[in-house]
Amino acid sequence: MKQKLLATARRSPLASRLAAVVFRTPWGWMGIAASAGRAGAGICRIVLPHRSRHAVVRALPRPLTPDAASLMPVLEKARGQLMDFLAGNRRGLDFQVDLSQGSTFQRKVWRAALRIPYGRVRSYQWVAAKVGGKHYARAVGLALGTNPVPIVVPCHRVVAADGSLGGFSCGLPAKRRLLALEGTLSQLKS
Repeated sequence: MKQKLLATARRSPLASRLAAVVFRTPWGWMGIAASAGRAGAGICRIVLPHRSRHAVVRALPRPLTPDAASLMPVLEKARGQLMDFLAGNRRGLDFQVDLSQGSTFQRKVWRAALRIPYGRVRSYQWVAAKVGGKHYARAVGLALGTNPVPIVVPCHRVVAADGSLGGFSCGLPAKRRLLALEGTLSQLKS
């Protein structure tokens, strides 16, 4: 599959370099970005499939600069694992992830979602109970909507308490497709 290196500089104490790749999958065009800073390198953004390469490029961090080739091994590992996952050949992802850009609450929600195993779903209320109380269900939905690394932080596995899909920042068709891939879509309300 053809890919292109996009490098960006980020003015943040957490990351000194940022690079990204855009690549074609059987599901459409995807993008991933990696950051590097004092804590090391990790994937900081995944753009789920779009119909056009241009749409993915627009969704990735900017501004573009040429100095980030050292992040290519991190990006290549993530790209390969995501391709295998979307092909149904992999259930887990084990590359480094950088969640430093989220708020404390968002990171708590994302860590709770990480505990949802492949092939299972949990409700927004379940996640809310893990981060402070069922009354936080709406806030959990908002935090999951800002998840920078969907699939890795499996926000697609979080559904409404009544068994309906709920929401998904990447669109309900993508959520349905991911849940079907994992074999859980048939367990939910239509």
